[in-house]
Amino acid sequence: MMKIPFSPPDITEAEIQEVAAAMRSGWITTGPRTKELEKRLAEFCHSAGAVCLNSATAALELNLRVLGIGPGDEVITSAYTYTASASPIVHVGATPILVDTAKDSYEMDYDALEAAITPRTKAVIPVDIAGIVCDYDRIFAIVESKKNIFSPNNDIQRAMGRVAVMADCAHALGAQWHGQMAGSIADFSSFSFHAVKNFTTAEGGCATWRHIDGIEDDTLYKQYQLLSLHGQNKDALAKTKLGAWEYDIQGCYYKCNMTDIMSAMGLVQLDRYKGLLQRRQEIISRYNAGLKDLPVEVLEHSGKTHLSSGHLYMMRLQNKSIEERNKFIEAMAQLGVATNVHYKPLPMMTAYKELGFDIADFPHAYAQFANEVTLPLHTRLTDDEIDYIIESVHKCLN
Repeated sequence: MMKIPFSPPDITEAEIQEVAAAMRSGWITTGPRTKELEKRLAEFCHSAGAVCLNSATAALELNLRVLGIGPGDEVITSAYTYTASASPIVHVGATPILVDTAKDSYEMDYDALEAAITPRTKAVIPVDIAGIVCDYDRIFAIVESKKNIFSPNNDIQRAMGRVAVMADCAHALGAQWHGQMAGSIADFSSFSFHAVKNFTTAEGGCATWRHIDGIEDDTLYKQYQLLSLHGQNKDALAKTKLGAWEYDIQGCYYKCNMTDIMSAMGLVQLDRYKGLLQRRQEIISRYNAGLKDLPVEVLEHSGKTHLSSGHLYMMRLQNKSIEERNKFIEAMAQLGVATNVHYKPLPMMTAYKELGFDIADFPHAYAQFANEVTLPLHTRLTDDEIDYIIESVHKCLN
């Protein structure tokens, strides 16, 4: 029997050597490697800018704060996601509005999204689940159609003139949609570099943005720097210049910067990333071929208009109850295969129940969850292990 973990990080000697070099350099907090990673990520995503931070959650929260979103405002996101898509809304004091998924879909019901927008709505957070990009044509059409009721709070909102689209791209680094890269499609995007993600810095993430007419990209970058470093107008690197010790604190802000140790890992991961993405698509193709005759529903990771980042292999066990799904997961574990569920909808969680949400109001999200199982999809899998997982699925379903 094989023992196959769900999602171990793919770390090579090259990452280890670069981390060691960072530690020997004397720069272990935010420094030259972090600045280089930001530059390269912006180039990779074709975005107007990128800021590396300590998590995707911090990135999403700073996106909200840069836009001046806070108490009295509403922000819409999906009921079918991890808490990190919604908790930053609470962090800034705004009101989260959850929308059900469309029937038989992991994406928001876009008609319900349109109906949920009010004069208090300042942003919508679509979730690119599994690394598959949402329908941003539809989302942008919706926010444009609601411009007449939009009430801006700050200069950036006034320059945009509508509800902001803030993609949760935690899964989607390297995903494409109509030839555009994730990170340059929405107004603002947030990526995760957590240990289980395609691209990892152990912990970490980044925020990216598209250019906004009337707003300087360098001004936005400086605002992220202030928000992520206590409101200090110079980072440690800038303070090393001769005679440049003095600094100002321009606001009582937050501490969520990325370190050069993390960035060292990220620079090597980015060097390897094209190959990592290709391997994920190969694994998806093997799964698709091996499971095609089974009563399971899987996601379309590639098509004429899109190519996913291949982050998760999510499948629904057709005509199975939640109890039968759970027994399947146990049976797979007995065969040595670790699986997972993505996701238990937010209205089922205590924190969101206490905010007033009830899963009965989100029937499509519940139906997606009730029979969903996620198979291992990571670049340390061998072809033999993939074949064993496919064989195990057959055994457990039959």
